[in-house]
Amino acid sequence: MFKTRLLSGIVLVIVLIATVGLGGDLLFFLLLAVSLIGMTELYNVVGARQTLLGVVGYLAAAVYYRFLYVGELEHVMMISLLFLVALMAVYVFSFPKYRAEQVMTVFFGLFYVAMMLSFVYQTRMLPQEGGVIVWLIFLSSWGCDTCAYCVGMLIGKHKMAPKLSPKKSIEGGVGGILGAALLGALFALAMNHWAGADVVVWECALICGAGGAISQIGDLAASAIKRNHDIKDYGKLIPGHGGILDRFDSVIFTAPVIFYLASVI
Repeated sequence: MFKTRLLSGIVLVIVLIATVGLGGDLLFFLLLAVSLIGMTELYNVVGARQTLLGVVGYLAAAVYYRFLYVGELEHVMMISLLFLVALMAVYVFSFPKYRAEQVMTVFFGLFYVAMMLSFVYQTRMLPQEGGVIVWLIFLSSWGCDTCAYCVGMLIGKHKMAPKLSPKKSIEGGVGGILGAALLGALFALAMNHWAGADVVVWECALICGAGGAISQIGDLAASAIKRNHDIKDYGKLIPGHGGILDRFDSVIFTAPVIFYLASVI
């Protein structure tokens, strides 16, 4: 199991380095595919994957990404409203085929998966140092998780969310945030020294620390949904890790935070 998890993790990192590093259309279409797969996993939880509701959700995600591609995100509110109207039309004209929970989950999936993951692309395309800042998304989320685990194993005593994730501790959470901030600072120093970047070290540390804090909410939120529906993993796409939502649960929350912090700071 460990070998499988390690090998798939290495492959995942290689794919990320290639796609995120190059950016552009390659990263855009990869994120579109990943978003649709993630939405499929979420819809499957409530039995809406192979339904008309699900089809409406996938079409809404495709339309959103189309406007993202051409740089017309001012239409997002219009997309959201039309998406809701379309879902409610399917709901009422096929009543009682679908449950309200399914409708709400399909609507939620567009924002939770497709829109939030798209901020990886939007961060990568930032005009100033986007190619460097985008890595803070993964560094803060996965780095925080690793640091939180190590600190929690060493000194963790007070449970963070005992009913949801008994192994997570407050000490581990704090250690994860501080660890993410340290990783952000070290990454900035490395990029400035070896890659000729021009990023401010303390800003990267601050952004990474904030991203680490939010990433823990993303991790726990995905776990809460699974516990509500009594499932272990969202899927089996990534051997040893589960599905897209199992591996990118924290990235989903971190990406928008990193984007807006980087834009403001």
